[in-house]
Amino acid sequence: MAAPDISRRNFLTGRARTAPPPLRPPWTREETITSACTGCGACIDACPEAILSPDSRGRPVISFADRECTFCRACAQACPEPVFLDASERAFAHVAAIEESCFAKTGVHCQSCGDACPEAAIRFRPRIGGAPLPEIEAAQCTGCGACAAICPANAVSMRAAESNP
Repeated sequence: MAAPDISRRNFLTGRARTAPPPLRPPWTREETITSACTGCGACIDACPEAILSPDSRGRPVISFADRECTFCRACAQACPEPVFLDASERAFAHVAAIEESCFAKTGVHCQSCGDACPEAAIRFRPRIGGAPLPEIEAAQCTGCGACAAICPANAVSMRAAESNP
């Protein structure tokens, strides 16, 4: 469950905006992290890509700042608790999304995210008089973070997947 945003503006206007849940390791869901993770850090230590770090309770969160997930399952193999789902399940409950700060949306020709995507889930729609615009095919996106790690504008974020294919 996401923590509510209790900023002064939201408090005074009566709005309660909730922050998105943290990104968790592959083959986990927030419910299993909450119910079964002890915060031992075994999965964090086992990750060869070093994309996992502990949250305030010692539970793993993922950051795609420099690298992507390679789906090696080292985190799942190291975990002594029943936190990780079977490998036949969808690895992540999120997919990539392109933000407005994308260079292509501001007129600069950039296709870094599409070049980095191992699933070819990012296509570029040509437009007259401007750079081609990236579009993500959510059904093909694995949520690995390769596009987020490479984006020079930090314009790739992750959002909840609409459905788990």
